Amino acid sequence: MTGVPSPHRPARVVLAPDSFKGSATAAEVVAALGAGWRSERPRDQVVGVPIADGGEGTLDVFAVGVPGSERHPARVTGPDGRGHDAEWLSLPDGTAVIELARASGLPLMRELDPLGAQTVGLGELVAAAIDAGVDRVLITLGGSASTDGGTGALAALGARFLDAAGRPLAVGGGALTSLAHIDLTGLRPAPAGGAYCLVDVDAPLLGPAGAAAVFGPQKGAGPADITRLEEGLRRLAHLLGGAPDAAGAGAAGGTAYGLAAAWGAEVVPGLPTIIQAAGLPAALAGADWVVTGEGRFDRTSLSGKVVGGVLALARDAEVPVLLVAGRVDAPRPEGVRAEIALVDLAGGPAMAMAEPLRWLRRAGAELARRVTTAR
Repeated sequence: MTGVPSPHRPARVVLAPDSFKGSATAAEVVAALGAGWRSERPRDQVVGVPIADGGEGTLDVFAVGVPGSERHPARVTGPDGRGHDAEWLSLPDGTAVIELARASGLPLMRELDPLGAQTVGLGELVAAAIDAGVDRVLITLGGSASTDGGTGALAALGARFLDAAGRPLAVGGGALTSLAHIDLTGLRPAPAGGAYCLVDVDAPLLGPAGAAAVFGPQKGAGPADITRLEEGLRRLAHLLGGAPDAAGAGAAGGTAYGLAAAWGAEVVPGLPTIIQAAGLPAALAGADWVVTGEGRFDRTSLSGKVVGGVLALARDAEVPVLLVAGRVDAPRPEGVRAEIALVDLAGGPAMAMAEPLRWLRRAGAELARRVTTAR
């Protein structure tokens, strides 16, 4: 870091936010913050590096960060059974990037269905990538609508999940309580370079910290639903084996567990991989400031999420951080010199949500005015 630049020397400013869930993509956040910053400091070099944690927007991060990547559209089965237009990304090295949220994400549901939502579309995207001849698959597991242990995806790849009479189970986590037999003889193999599940949580599959108990309520599950989903996942683990207690196994309603146990996928922390693909370490070289943010900054933001990852990298590079969030619900962390909450700029949550890009531009301009006094 070169220190806080004087008003007479242009600064190098890196914008590295997550998406503001439900309001703006990471790329939109970068554009709005950049427009606001340049309105106050037009001579500064502003570098945009949108980041994601494995949920919505991760595919776009790879598309921007990896030159030569190519999008491939595909029609898949959405998490509620309706047809849905999705896509996967091929990288020049033969890797496919597949974002679960694009095929089986919670926003694709018309109505929440905690027992019936499934991951069939994810498996269909994976199959499309395999058909195209990819060497390796990266599957980003954030934003899922279901708690089916990845059985929908595995079924789309050729696995069979049967009841005691040998009949295929209905889709969804609620049906797993009737699971009696798993037939993997028709399961398509993973590509030669392997399959990797990029996760942003360290939850196990089962128990009070597991997929059903922790994430089920976000998908509409009440207490009785959680009990049934837990029972189904426990039945799945009993028959499938593997490592249900492993950190991250509970990601995406247990999809990480299912793909690891049945398909040999490796479960890895997603954020470091995504940050490298986006090119953030190189962008921070010689930077004077980095601006990061998310929809809500709270105590969980420093553990496995974009803001925490950017903070750690900026700390190593000795680059001071500026923070923008829809809401700021935690004390200012070490390394952050200033923060702005959109709800404060807009005068309340409703106004901030109604026009997020307007207030992000305002936040960018305000931070640019503060940089000479934020030390």
